[in-house]
Amino acid sequence: MEKGQEKGQGERTVRNIRTVEDVLRLLDGLFAPEADRWTAEGASWWDDFYADRSGPVPFFVAKPDENLVSYLERGLIAPGRALDLGCGPGRNALRLASAGFTVDAVDLSPAALAWAQDRARDAGADIRFLCGDAFTLADTALDGPYDLIYDSGCFHHLPPHRRISYRALLDRALAPGGHLGLTCFAAGAMGSELADTDFYRQSRLHGGLAYTAESLRWIFSDLSEVELRRMRDEAPTSPYFGESFLWTALLRREGRR
Repeated sequence: MEKGQEKGQGERTVRNIRTVEDVLRLLDGLFAPEADRWTAEGASWWDDFYADRSGPVPFFVAKPDENLVSYLERGLIAPGRALDLGCGPGRNALRLASAGFTVDAVDLSPAALAWAQDRARDAGADIRFLCGDAFTLADTALDGPYDLIYDSGCFHHLPPHRRISYRALLDRALAPGGHLGLTCFAAGAMGSELADTDFYRQSRLHGGLAYTAESLRWIFSDLSEVELRRMRDEAPTSPYFGESFLWTALLRREGRR
């Protein structure tokens, strides 16, 4: 009996943490499966989200972010290679392509990408769409380095530990002199303001994480701030998308293009 007990204890003794990525995957697993919005397993949730193209979702509109248009019009970013993270139905990827960028657009959801491809086909835009987890694709399929990495609403759906993966993606894929364009939930306006540790205690992200300006500056302190402001509200008749519950940030990696 003692031998049997020892064998049972040995079977439970799993030691499979050896790398940082092992730790990150372990932390992914602390969240309830239905809370997953960032791994390949979360794709089905996003597919359901994008299934009804006529749904009353603000960013379903075929309009680019007002801040992205502003960056282009003011010459803060110039055509080059661009990566659109969490591209959804492709509204910002299309604007970048029309401005002369060579665009790779990534999303977890096949349904979102099918919609984006339809829009690109109608517009005659040449965009390379990739389905999957950008952190994994960074090592296999992304064709960087990129002069612009643009993220409209992806970052705030990541659990705290995946900021490490996000920053590693920037280190690998953002060219010297390149820019990160980011929109995310603003604290006090949208998203959860729980402390990072509480998300693990509760096993869910409560719809997304809210950020303060100070926290964004700290997380991306290795990048130079070009502009950080709230997104401007845009009227329904505007040709641009704008909701003031979002931060917009344009950050630059030092070095020459």
